[in-house]
Amino acid sequence: MAKTAIKLRELESKVGQEVGVSPWVEVLQERIDLFAKATEDFQWIHVDPKRAKESPFGGTIAHGFLTLSMLPKLSESTFEFSDRKMGVNYGLNKVRFTAPVPAGSKIRGRFVLAKYEKIDGNGVQTTWSVTIEREGGDKPVCVAESIGRHYF
Repeated sequence: MAKTAIKLRELESKVGQEVGVSPWVEVLQERIDLFAKATEDFQWIHVDPKRAKESPFGGTIAHGFLTLSMLPKLSESTFEFSDRKMGVNYGLNKVRFTAPVPAGSKIRGRFVLAKYEKIDGNGVQTTWSVTIEREGGDKPVCVAESIGRHYF
């Protein structure tokens, strides 16, 4: 799936619309283990495949915050802002982890532009309603409002 080429200056007309869908990204146990090391969150449901087999999930699952931390990867593999010099993550408004991400799953993001606001410093602030879904899942694994600042 190719990136969607977008000019930020023309994005305002897309408020309320789905602007892009990311490619699928695999969440392997290795990624989960590396995230556990980075955050020192070694809860067994994430890092102990043998014990996790006995859980209601039938195996290890990704940390919710790992799923959330995939937003930059999902976004950057979806959009190419041709008129942007720099972009920064500004924060989140709402986040919910609505379903587990079993190790070995593939996830992708759906991006709906919720707000577009001009800001000081020759830039814009975008608020995205992001739905992260799991391949074969019957409901989203994460829903979030993600805010970015982009400068021309």
